[in-house]
Amino acid sequence: MVWAAGMARAARRIATAAALGGGGLTALGATAYGLLVAEGLLARKAIGRPHGMDGPPSDGTYGMFPGRAIKLAMLGDSTSVGLGMTDPAQTPGVVLANGLAAVSERPVRLLVAGRSGASSAELGEQVDRALAMEPDVAVIFVGANDIITQTPPAIAVRHLTRSVRRLREAGVEVIVGTCPDLGTVRPIAQPLRWVTRRWSRQLAAAQTVAVVDAGGRTVAFADTLGPEFATNPTEMFGPDRFHPSDRGYAQAAYAVLPSVCAALGLWPEPRPARGEELQPIYLAAATAAEEPGTEVTATRVDGRATGLHGKWAALFRRRLGEQLNDA
Repeated sequence: MVWAAGMARAARRIATAAALGGGGLTALGATAYGLLVAEGLLARKAIGRPHGMDGPPSDGTYGMFPGRAIKLAMLGDSTSVGLGMTDPAQTPGVVLANGLAAVSERPVRLLVAGRSGASSAELGEQVDRALAMEPDVAVIFVGANDIITQTPPAIAVRHLTRSVRRLREAGVEVIVGTCPDLGTVRPIAQPLRWVTRRWSRQLAAAQTVAVVDAGGRTVAFADTLGPEFATNPTEMFGPDRFHPSDRGYAQAAYAVLPSVCAALGLWPEPRPARGEELQPIYLAAATAAEEPGTEVTATRVDGRATGLHGKWAALFRRRLGEQLNDA
């Protein structure tokens, strides 16, 4: 499809610039940056303030099970800490920890190293905190603040790549929830909504390429995990109309839980057939950027990790209910 090919080319440009040390502007250029600044000021006035400046303290051990605790680290921005929630049980980290404990029948020790307002450039310090815990798995939600702060995507992707590589070199499984589509945020008016939608999805596709290449997995947040956010904004968004509500955070957590379980070997990996579910990484990244909840991970075709068009990737459209029924 034409849109997929265009998105794939943009992902390739951004990922290549990140690998080579380039910066530059986004794919839309300097004029769009000026538009983002002007319209962004208006959007900021329209967006209310969430409860507090960070999520409630939620570090701890979850699940009344015997055995060695699985160590889970949450990294990233306000979505990773559950900004706006007052009950720790409603934060995505705790939802994930409880879900992982139920599947594994083992306790889960949770460390939330994320910080509200963090961009990809701040992941390095968070990785330092996480590695001190020697986690088994790290989940990263990042990207929205790179768009808001007008960070060139190649620079944002470079910081994310370094963080994923550090974690993987330490033997940590990594799952990244890619940049959500900020075009779904109601206070953002047109034409900024169209601009941010395109930026968000291009960044998400480039994140996917970089993370998979670094040995991690991605789960596409796309339009903040699906049409529910567009059709039920009062229920899925919080009071500031920008951050998710408790239902929104739960949906984000449940979107990545199957991938976390698969990465830890708690669920068998499905075997996609040759065709739509097996694609070169750039095309897979573009496809996932448009399809909420899609996991992308590296794979092999006929025993080979790469083909004529680059690294092979598998796309999984996991459903939590289906995985639980199969477990």
